Amino acid sequence: MAKKYDFLFKLLLIGDSGVGKTCLIIRFADDNFNSTYISTIVPGVLPSCIDFKVKTIDVEGKKVKLQIWDTAGQERFKTITTAYYRGAMGIILVYDITDEKSFENIQNWMKSIKENASSGVNQMLLGNKCDIEAKRKVSKEAGEKLAKDHGIRFFETSAKSSINVEESFIGLARDILLRTSKKSGPAGREVKLTSTEKKKAASKCVLL
Repeated sequence: MAKKYDFLFKLLLIGDSGVGKTCLIIRFADDNFNSTYISTIVPGVLPSCIDFKVKTIDVEGKKVKLQIWDTAGQERFKTITTAYYRGAMGIILVYDITDEKSFENIQNWMKSIKENASSGVNQMLLGNKCDIEAKRKVSKEAGEKLAKDHGIRFFETSAKSSINVEESFIGLARDILLRTSKKSGPAGREVKLTSTEKKKAASKCVLL
């Protein structure tokens, strides 16, 4: 049976707990929003949930299948390890514009990428919850400067209002496509899931 896509890219969303990673993924993949997502954390037990969504989009005339991984529930225990970064072709760093600490911690997440991800992986910075302007703590200019300093794309987004969500994911996919197309040999290889990853992805966990 022929593949229904030309490329498959694995994307990973990282950032502090509560910044809206899951909401962004669900807005993009399902065009839906639910403000009541909660993390199923059992006291004293490390969470094992990591979920992903799949969406196929058109980029530069090519069918690109995006496998978008959500690390919600992991970040508070610092259990995002090399295994989650493995095979990621694009990483989206997310902070909450109403939470200055989540913005400050982006530097730590960038360090984690440097330590664990493949060299040359495409990155993007998102300042989420831009619909809550009245509670803004991080200026748009600060986000733009941080992204510029690291040479990566930047968007302010709102999963609730669907502001720049599709634009950001498609923009990152385009960057990856352009990068991989410059390399010799096949690009966008199929990401194989281990039985453990499949089990985790199929779990009923509700993530932040």
